[in-house]
Amino acid sequence: MTALGRARSATMLGGQLPLPSFEPPYRTFAIDDHGQHGEIFTRPWVVDLILDMVGYTPDRLLHRQVLVEPACGSGAFLVRAAARVSSACRASGEDILAAAGAIRAYDLLPRNVLSARARVAAMLAEEGWDKRAIDHVVSAWITARDFLLSHDDAESADFVVGNPPYIRLEDIPSARSEAYRHAWPAMAGRADIYVGFIEKGLSLLRPEGRLGFICADRWMKNQYGAGLRQLIADTYAVDAVVTMHDVDAFETDVSAYPAITVLANRMQGEALVVETKAAFDEAAARELVSFIRSDEFKCHTTSYAAARLPHWYAGRESWPQGTPERLAMIEYLTDNFGPLEDPMTGTRVGIGVATGADRVYIVDSAVDVESERLLPLAMTSDLATGQFVWSGRYLVNPWNRTGVVDLSALPKLESYFNRHQATLRKRHVAGRKPHSWYQTIDRVDPDLLTRPKLLIQDMRQRIFPVLDDGSAYPHHNLYYVVSDQWDPRVLGGLLMSDVANAFVEAFAVKMRGGTLRFQAQYLRRIRVPRIADLTAVDRDELADAFVRRDQALANRAALRVYGLAEVPR
Repeated sequence: MTALGRARSATMLGGQLPLPSFEPPYRTFAIDDHGQHGEIFTRPWVVDLILDMVGYTPDRLLHRQVLVEPACGSGAFLVRAAARVSSACRASGEDILAAAGAIRAYDLLPRNVLSARARVAAMLAEEGWDKRAIDHVVSAWITARDFLLSHDDAESADFVVGNPPYIRLEDIPSARSEAYRHAWPAMAGRADIYVGFIEKGLSLLRPEGRLGFICADRWMKNQYGAGLRQLIADTYAVDAVVTMHDVDAFETDVSAYPAITVLANRMQGEALVVETKAAFDEAAARELVSFIRSDEFKCHTTSYAAARLPHWYAGRESWPQGTPERLAMIEYLTDNFGPLEDPMTGTRVGIGVATGADRVYIVDSAVDVESERLLPLAMTSDLATGQFVWSGRYLVNPWNRTGVVDLSALPKLESYFNRHQATLRKRHVAGRKPHSWYQTIDRVDPDLLTRPKLLIQDMRQRIFPVLDDGSAYPHHNLYYVVSDQWDPRVLGGLLMSDVANAFVEAFAVKMRGGTLRFQAQYLRRIRVPRIADLTAVDRDELADAFVRRDQALANRAALRVYGLAEVPR
């Protein structure tokens, strides 16, 4: 029997309700009723928290407003929302029929629609409403529909709430996946489908309308969320972000890194950030709602910490994470200090050379090529002692100042590369540029070799810059910082500090064991004071801290120049 056939044979509580049907105009696809649809169901108290945070409260005329639930499942959000609509109708002396247009809930699966209708109908029956009225509003509220592919120009909403599906686009049949990407372009790269649900949900909001979702927070940091972050920064506002990584928020045990995000169709203003602990529960959620409704600036309990920020972060770059106190510090520094990478000071952050075939390009001792083609190479192992100690490795360099060298003018180099031609031609870069098949992935900048540079190793628990005075070229596993105006030892002292490390902790992807990715995109988020604002004492202490590898001294000096009492944990 087909999925629709099974739906037709289902019997609802209190009698047979109208059957779910797909409503044009939008493209439809065959549905595997038993397939993977990314369903994770939310605990009722978490639903209540989200409804309260978006302002969906029964003291308002909810029956005259519109709430959209884009993936209702078996009705976790709907039952709680419908109960509030019922209360609003009672308070205003109106029949539940007056609320027939107050909720629009969809689900891809007919079985979920039938289940959700049954649960909502049972709740409204307990509320004492007439059965015929219940049947009418429930069938009007809940339909089987592909939310992402529906195109109703009349659609708009005061509230969009829910727990959208958790499933990657590549795990969806290709025709449907392509249609989703075409309709909602924020779903880029390896995005989860909930990115599209957020994008469309935002598009439905009326002025001052609010969206409240609980879903994985990876889109706030990963590359695939960049388009959505830009959209929000350009057009919408972040009202609140509540991280709930360790909270028992769902009916099943999942590792989803969830967060509640509340977004609004208005200009950005104050934003609430909340970090919860495993003890965060229904009682703590009620306390949090009381704090949100108060005029208090921050709150710290045994189960959560909360603070209000003056504004949120602009652009498509990753959003920070951390305690509310830490985020408040990051925002203060971002507002009052300039970025590490700055054309005014000639300060630049970069990454070393990638070859695509290290076994060919990196040699331990001189090989039989022209001597000027051997470039001393800095490797991660050269930084192990905290000082730069060159290991004697070279890069066989196919570049000069104008581009790739002419092999015919360098017979020894030509012979060397020809011996390894089969390996080198297998690389993607060689396929794209067959006439220069022997080039490395990255171009070599000859001026970088002799410049003093701070070298920073990727994948560590904190920043550990090491100074190369200008004797080697960095390998791809190393990031570097060069500057026309900064004394590298002074800048190195700043980068050693907990203040600089806090920026990377806030923006970088954290790996197992607390290891951080010290990539250029995160290093560029670090804020630094103006060189002219540093006193001679500041410069001497920071340089001394760097040379001596004195973490405590670096922290004391950094706190002073940033005007901080401490770095919040």
